[in-house]
Amino acid sequence: MHRLAIMISGSGRTLTNLAEHIEHRKLGSKVSIALVIASKVCTGCDRARELGFEPLVMPGELSSETLGAVLSKHSIDLVLLAGYLKKVHIPTGYEGRIVNIHPALLPNFGGPGMYGHHVHEAVLARGDKVSGCTVHICDAGFDTGAIVLQRTCPVRAGDTPGTLAARVFAEECIAYPEALTRLIKALPPRSAQLPA
Repeated sequence: MHRLAIMISGSGRTLTNLAEHIEHRKLGSKVSIALVIASKVCTGCDRARELGFEPLVMPGELSSETLGAVLSKHSIDLVLLAGYLKKVHIPTGYEGRIVNIHPALLPNFGGPGMYGHHVHEAVLARGDKVSGCTVHICDAGFDTGAIVLQRTCPVRAGDTPGTLAARVFAEECIAYPEALTRLIKALPPRSAQLPA
């Protein structure tokens, strides 16, 4: 069984999307959400409860030791950032097991401050004709880890940050489950790697 932790800071829409895929076994029968961590009390906390998960609210930037202790306590195999807005310090043993989805085509429009509407404003300001989303492995930097999957969508004449965001999010709803399926096939459960 692959036990997932979902980390959120906002609306929880991505959490809902992933939970629906898991509930309908679109990611296989051996995947479950075991933990939801929120960086603050947010709408996503309410959505988590509606889905049957009691979110663990952990404000501030978590040290690798603090995050690692929580993940180990819940026997987490894979961590998915779902609109989580704090820098993640990778705990020992979770290298390659923390994943993020970014609302742009990295390496463009990544880094500190590039989140939410800021990303879409930057895409429109540069005049790009194509945008999209990127699922990537988290490393020590901001949006610099290895890319797992990207999906694209057109930037249309007259787009606002809001209309572009909606089109990109539709691609995110496809990209994250697809990337997760790939990662689950490639990574054994973390518990299987621990000594008996």
